[in-house]
Amino acid sequence: MIAADERYLPTDNGKLFSTGNHPIETLLPLYHLHAAGFEFEVATISGLMTKFEYWAMPHKDEKVMPFFEQHKSLFRNPKKIADVVVSLNADSEYAAIFVPGGHGALIGLPESQDVAAALQWAIKNDRFVISLCHGPAAFLALRHGDNPLNGYSICAFPDAADKQTPEIGYMPGHLTWYFGEELKKMGMNIINDDITGRVHKDRKVLTGDSPFAANALGKLAAQEMLAAYAG
Repeated sequence: MIAADERYLPTDNGKLFSTGNHPIETLLPLYHLHAAGFEFEVATISGLMTKFEYWAMPHKDEKVMPFFEQHKSLFRNPKKIADVVVSLNADSEYAAIFVPGGHGALIGLPESQDVAAALQWAIKNDRFVISLCHGPAAFLALRHGDNPLNGYSICAFPDAADKQTPEIGYMPGHLTWYFGEELKKMGMNIINDDITGRVHKDRKVLTGDSPFAANALGKLAAQEMLAAYAG
């Protein structure tokens, strides 16, 4: 899992939005993958702890919260992405790369050459790439070099919805750029323009549109990965 390690996202009026990874988008897919027998590691660009949008933590969920407590040390003590990338090869045991959403995915990941290298490795070595909501912003790391995701279709959080967030009081200002526009420029097709909990499979790239897709995406990922690796 590639996690967010930055808390504050600048907006167009200079105010900072406190963000990170959305807990539902992070924990539900991981819960299903873990239940299917897949262990996971967490990595960030800096090697510093994962930042969560704790306001969205499902504190009363009797399955997700014990799962989070059991794996909290992984989020607090992640690996550094660069250290993982240098060891990747065709025989590496990683079955997938997972990039959860939350606006924290807009900070650093789209410019990271280490994120680009990890994604290039996954696609070229027939591994899964799993993401949802704002997580696909990490795919922008592929803009300036070899882009194996050119021509892929995905679900993601719509730019149109992001443009409404200040008016509903969710963000203190508008974003300074919109990741959907940039993904389209690099040859990707976003198939949704609304938020319905939709998930999508294009080859081994599995995506969802929002937190509402987290449960379905986790089930889809577990099903696809079991079919690929446990058959």
